[in-house]
Amino acid sequence: MNIQREIEALAGAGVARNEWDGVVAWRARLLREAGFPATLAARMAASRGVDIHELLNLVDRGCPPELAVRIAGPMGEPGGQE
Repeated sequence: MNIQREIEALAGAGVARNEWDGVVAWRARLLREAGFPATLAARMAASRGVDIHELLNLVDRGCPPELAVRIAGPMGEPGGQE
């Protein structure tokens, strides 16, 4: 399923209020499926400065989610790069 269809499906289900909400929900789902704890997944999904594909690549290579966030998370935020 492509991103636009997922966003539309979420909107149709009453989950997403606008396009960004749909993107956040999609990003959070990908992160949770990769093993991120729900709260960490939600925080990273909502942060526009996070490249979730990089987080997913790190986890795919065996990096624990919390360490992946420290390596590739948002700069200047708790849990991200300094």
